[in-house]
Amino acid sequence: MKIVLQEDLNFLLTNRIPRRLASRFIGWFSKIEQPLIRDTSIGVWRFFSDLDLSDAKKTRFRSMHDCFTRQLRDGARPIEADGSVLISPCDAIVGAVGPVVDGEVFQVKGFPYALADLLGDAEHGKTFRDGCYVTLRLTSSMYHRFHAPYACRVRSVTHIPGDVWNVNPTALRRIERLFCKNERAAISTALSDTGHPVTLVAIAAILVSGIRLRFLDLTPGRDQPRTFACNASLQKGEEMGWFEHGSTIVVLAPEGFSLSAGVQPGTTIRMGQPLMKLVGRSSAHGVACRPLTEPSA
Repeated sequence: MKIVLQEDLNFLLTNRIPRRLASRFIGWFSKIEQPLIRDTSIGVWRFFSDLDLSDAKKTRFRSMHDCFTRQLRDGARPIEADGSVLISPCDAIVGAVGPVVDGEVFQVKGFPYALADLLGDAEHGKTFRDGCYVTLRLTSSMYHRFHAPYACRVRSVTHIPGDVWNVNPTALRRIERLFCKNERAAISTALSDTGHPVTLVAIAAILVSGIRLRFLDLTPGRDQPRTFACNASLQKGEEMGWFEHGSTIVVLAPEGFSLSAGVQPGTTIRMGQPLMKLVGRSSAHGVACRPLTEPSA
């Protein structure tokens, strides 16, 4: 109940103010390197969240932003070695999961949206007909970098400007097609050894809202979608980019993949843990994609 009340209050506070203006202000404020402001900001953040810095690569930060975008110490996130397994690209709380049905998926039960709208491309959406999806929500206190879920080649990135609505569960239950309204980057990849297409849609949210990629400069401020051709090769678990605040990644896989055991709404997953499995690559299959179930509060 306490968590639900916090999320309701968070929704009311963040969506009754000018979202873009607030995001620009926090983006500026979080980068101030004055020690008193830095230490007070991080202290307040820790007081109101479950921020854990024990696995951070460094223990002193230049600013709150430096803490937000922290790297992990070596070995903090073991990578699942099974070649048939697609790993979680980030630390997250699992949201909606299940099969793609008639080109649609869910943000929560009763709130469907079309992949064509999310991706900004109907043909791209058709790639995942009869496939699977998993929604991964990064909270503000989590590790904010995301990684390649499989050895892959990035083929293209479509950057779609948009709003910066809060993406917490309260907002998802109140605002239809929310993910299709927010700024996002659809990262289209192909698995290096099989060629299967897997797309990660990084979705920005209120407060800072930046999406940054290691292999491509997504210059902010443009008001039209842009698609960039890429040819970046990444190893499984290699860093792809980072958010400058908590947000969401939707992982889309085609027919032939199944959900890994234990991947269900409301559970917490860490980068490197099994997310999906390419069925037929080994004897230990995952769980067939199933209809969305309601996350626990």
